[in-house]
Amino acid sequence: MHELAPVVLDIAGPELNADDRRRLEHPLTGGLILFARHWRDRAQLTGLIDEIKDIRPDVLVCVDHEGGRVQRFRSDGFTHLPAMRALGERWMRDDAKGHKGRPGSGALAACEMASAAGYVLAAELRACGVDLSFTPVLDLDHGRSGVIGDRAFHRDPRVVTMLARSLMHGLLQAGMANCGKHFPGHGWAEADSHVAVPRDERSLSAILADDALPYGALGTVLGAVMPAHVIYPKVDRRPAGFSERWLQEVLRGRLGFQGAVFSDDLSMEAARRVPGVKGANGAATLSYTDAALLALQAGCDLVLLCNQSLDGGSAVDELLDGLADAQARGDWSPNPDSEARRLDLLPRTPPLPWDELMHQPAYQRALELLAG
Repeated sequence: MHELAPVVLDIAGPELNADDRRRLEHPLTGGLILFARHWRDRAQLTGLIDEIKDIRPDVLVCVDHEGGRVQRFRSDGFTHLPAMRALGERWMRDDAKGHKGRPGSGALAACEMASAAGYVLAAELRACGVDLSFTPVLDLDHGRSGVIGDRAFHRDPRVVTMLARSLMHGLLQAGMANCGKHFPGHGWAEADSHVAVPRDERSLSAILADDALPYGALGTVLGAVMPAHVIYPKVDRRPAGFSERWLQEVLRGRLGFQGAVFSDDLSMEAARRVPGVKGANGAATLSYTDAALLALQAGCDLVLLCNQSLDGGSAVDELLDGLADAQARGDWSPNPDSEARRLDLLPRTPPLPWDELMHQPAYQRALELLAG
């Protein structure tokens, strides 16, 4: 058991190298995020994760596997899951067979499909050893954000809440936790936080009544939350993931959220340029260590650094060493609750092996619902 293991990093390729193994053994490493480059087939993925768990049994193996265009594993038996917008569109159609167009029949069908999607998503990932997918997307489809787009269920936060709850039920049925994103909402801001610094000029009351509504409604069943790298200047000049006001006062205080908070990827442009905060020697761009400390001090429990393990991964080592140095200097004091929140996200039941899963009645029924 580690006092605190807040760093979620990645590895260079589909097999572990010596640097990967060394970083997995670092006491501050608590999670690993996988991408499409880590995939060749199910046997390779399962073997890779088995080796990772041999090194660190308690490491949280994560992936962005939502469905639609954000699905890392797509071959060798993995089901092609629909984009979440398709479930929102199904909600609006009261034409399900046998219901004769009765009002609400589309909503019932959509919730069934969402539960089926969550179960298939989680059961297939868990059969290969993955612990957590960063899903569901709780952003609203305002028709403004290209980076969100069809990843969102719907424009109406009530529909988003119900479909997300159904999807989370399916995840839970397969023994997987969940992570709602991107708090308090990325659907209004037009810029892509991977390459720019998005802004949302609306008031706190407007955001709470609309985009952030699902977070309050789902508070008792959300296992984790990932805040947006978006600036809401009428609330705080810092992006939500670096804002004590958003994470402590609003998310934990006002909305009562008790689970884990992940930063979004610290290598994104919007994480490196935080208003009012300078990097080393007054640089406008923050180091990964500076960005991680800001996020942890604001209220994040875990910080992600993605796609920096290639070409030797010096940036990952700089982050791990920088956080260790900051802790030794007393510049950063670990939150004793953060490690418990991380461990709470690990599955508590053994997964069904792939061959057994393929013949399981609940899985076969879920596939039927998705096809219908």
